[in-house]
Amino acid sequence: MNQLMPLVQSELKAIARRRLQAERPDHTLQSTALINEAYLRLVQVDVDWKDRVHFFAMAARIMRHILVDYARAQKREKRGGEWTRLSLDDTPNAGSHPAPDVIHLDEALKKLADFDDRKSQVVELTFFGGLTYDETAEALRISAATVHRELRLAKAWLFRELAEGV
Repeated sequence: MNQLMPLVQSELKAIARRRLQAERPDHTLQSTALINEAYLRLVQVDVDWKDRVHFFAMAARIMRHILVDYARAQKREKRGGEWTRLSLDDTPNAGSHPAPDVIHLDEALKKLADFDDRKSQVVELTFFGGLTYDETAEALRISAATVHRELRLAKAWLFRELAEGV
């Protein structure tokens, strides 16, 4: 792990930045903190790393859990619970759908995994892990075309699931 981290740190940082850009604007977790926490959890995992894709698949899963844990901590009562903070300048845009928070997305992904585990894994690897279709295909031992198809279906399922929860 000590030899691997310097080689993949810049790529992990890019993944973390992309992932955090999808979060709400007032998100306080920084990409460096996300990477550091992921590193601490990765070194505790006793895994025989097969290849680069295997490493990034595990890193994606760990980053997902970190973001979910962080979001849950932010929603605790001492932090205002379920309150939504709005400035006086904020006005709702009636035609847009708000981005789902990471907790609702995690719950929807768990439901999707119960229904179709592979679709859930495709979303996790591409969305949380930043893997390309080819890398995701390699990790799951399927074709890139299957990744594309599974991701399209998973997105439609998640959109419906998240819209029902609103």
